[in-house]
Amino acid sequence: MSTDPRPLLVFFGAAHSGPARRMESLVAHVARKERTRLRVTEIDVDEQPELAERFRVTTVPTLALVKDKRVVGRLEGRVSAPRIDQLLEAHLDAELAA
Repeated sequence: MSTDPRPLLVFFGAAHSGPARRMESLVAHVARKERTRLRVTEIDVDEQPELAERFRVTTVPTLALVKDKRVVGRLEGRVSAPRIDQLLEAHLDAELAA
């Protein structure tokens, strides 16, 4: 069981989804930029459909922000860096920043 206090950003994508593939580098950039305040993981909905169902993912790509074992925010479809930053802003602890 993880005791990491950082929120988790879950990126739901699929190999066959052009929009999801185009967002991969953006999500990787966010992961690098916020590495001290955020954990990021990628889930392929075709490989892990039960997890996608548990998170109620109906659109690929979807970003779900999990904090304290609850989804506290989500973005569906292809989104821009400013929209991701806006989602994260309220949930990332300033004191964890490098």
